[in-house]
Amino acid sequence: MTTTTWHKRTSSANLAVFTGWALALAFVSWAFQVMTQDTIWAFVSDAPAQFADIGSRMLPPAWGFINELWLPLWETLNIATLGTLIGTAIAIPVAFLAARNTTPSVRFVRPVALLAIVASRSINSLIWALLLVAILGPGVLAGIIAIALRSVGFIGKLIYEAIEEIDPAQTEALASTGASPAQVMAWGVVPQIAPTLAGVSVFRWDINIRESTVLGLVGAGGIGVKLEAALGTLAWPKVTLLLLVILATVIVSEWVTAQVRRKLI
Repeated sequence: MTTTTWHKRTSSANLAVFTGWALALAFVSWAFQVMTQDTIWAFVSDAPAQFADIGSRMLPPAWGFINELWLPLWETLNIATLGTLIGTAIAIPVAFLAARNTTPSVRFVRPVALLAIVASRSINSLIWALLLVAILGPGVLAGIIAIALRSVGFIGKLIYEAIEEIDPAQTEALASTGASPAQVMAWGVVPQIAPTLAGVSVFRWDINIRESTVLGLVGAGGIGVKLEAALGTLAWPKVTLLLLVILATVIVSEWVTAQVRRKLI
């Protein structure tokens, strides 16, 4: 059994600790001043009253508005599902090109594939949607492509890491029997990463459900269009209903994801 022996700090150690805390507090103070330099504190002090006022206007929800939400909700589910499918279809070959043990060229092809993955992960879905709405016009198509482009980086990164972590003994055994590279890939690599691919794809679909609910705020279709319209007209009872519908959709997607992952993994 080991015992911890207490030792008194030296003067230089105490000075270093004090200096570290002083610098940390100074940095936090400076950061707070930068973040709040444009803050109007009269609005902040009035925020509880404004919150209570808007909260009172949001109740009860406009239940009669529910029939106008089924089609936008269906569009949202399509955006998330089709975007995930397209993103997965693109991410799989990109992942194989990015993995060290399957890429045809570590020096040339792998950096390009990694750049594609990083670029996809660096740009938020809303930014993709803004760009695509400007190019394609408003609508569901822009939302689907935005979700797909965002999904490529997420799925591609996790899949190429899974490819690099496979057991090489299986692929070597297949190669020693005279199997072609395509056969080694199909029977030695794919079965090892299949559970990861299934789990990651379902998990990304769950994330995309959340992200697709707000793409309509920039004109990319889905239930977000209704939310933006309700906020723009200060129709607070409709906003409440929309938030409840979005919450219910996310809860259902969580349940579906959990059930699918339990079956697949």
